[in-house]
Amino acid sequence: MKVFNRVASAAAGLCVLFSSAALADTVKVKDITGREVEVNVPVQHVILGEGRQIYFVGALDKDEPFKRVVGWRDDLTKADPETYAAYLAKYPDIAKLPAFGGMKDGTFDIEQAVALKPDVMLMNIDAKTATEEAGYIEKLEKVGIPLVYVDFREKPMENTEPSMRLIGKLFGKEEKAEEFIKFRADSIAKVTDVLAKANPKKPLVFMERAGGYSDDCCMSFGDENFGKMVEFAGGINMAKEIIPGTFGTVNPEQIIASNPDQIIITGGNWEGYVPGGNWVGVGYGADEKEAFRKLENLTKRPAFTGVKAVKEGNVHAIWHQFYNNPYQFVAIQQIAKWLHPDLFKDLDPDATFKELHERFLPLPYKSGYFVSLNVGQ
Repeated sequence: MKVFNRVASAAAGLCVLFSSAALADTVKVKDITGREVEVNVPVQHVILGEGRQIYFVGALDKDEPFKRVVGWRDDLTKADPETYAAYLAKYPDIAKLPAFGGMKDGTFDIEQAVALKPDVMLMNIDAKTATEEAGYIEKLEKVGIPLVYVDFREKPMENTEPSMRLIGKLFGKEEKAEEFIKFRADSIAKVTDVLAKANPKKPLVFMERAGGYSDDCCMSFGDENFGKMVEFAGGINMAKEIIPGTFGTVNPEQIIASNPDQIIITGGNWEGYVPGGNWVGVGYGADEKEAFRKLENLTKRPAFTGVKAVKEGNVHAIWHQFYNNPYQFVAIQQIAKWLHPDLFKDLDPDATFKELHERFLPLPYKSGYFVSLNVGQ
């Protein structure tokens, strides 16, 4: 009887294996860099090259966001501890997920990745140079692990839609990806359509990246990422002509000389990186009173001496991680509301973000992503 049971069990396992193989379809996909990659879809086992990729994985696998994830980079716990804590409370098994170091800092363990036998590894495009220099693509190919690049950071306004379509294809969630893309486009149109019709005067905006994270001043954005979001929201990005790429630095004298009408600073809870730092801790369920206090403190730096935005209270903070996920449309709505309060008095970015959570994400919505010194906004 025991022999029969073992044979029956083995036969059942083979049936499952063959069924999975039958359901899998080997396809060629083009990633965001234009590389053609062969992948068996829908993928069942995925390594996330960055923990924050759960932002888009959760949008496609709402009911079971970690069902495909066999390993991930160890950044979410420090870059966005509130979101990690919320996921951990709901899915406690994620504490056991194998975690990796990064490609860029040379701490990625390829042997550990191979042992997990993933169907695909998803990497952000900003790690491309480090990945290629270390020969990881070739090493992974030799053991049958395809690597696919996506992008929500370098050129998010250009690459978010194709990245979501690519991930939808890999996950067998094409319809859900298109539903998300439509919601995103409709939400952006609520800003751009109004601006096209009203054609208001565009304020000059200084967008500071991670203000207070260090004593240096001031990191900003060129003609992409938050810099492009400012333009979508009806503003002029002060650093557009100063920074040639997506990210760069503006010196304090340039800020004072430009005299921006509005200042927007990205922030988050970076206690894990810079304990007790001057960063503004906006994010999931953040303490808005404390964020207000820290934002006000940042206006006292020499770079903001006497500028119009500070004098008139048009200084704001926004969640930094909008720069690295497909939810930029929420940021565009909020920035538009700050830049053109009369034009967008009926627009509710919090309601948009709440709808995103209700329709697409596994977590309930909590406010705390925005704070402004202009209390009327």
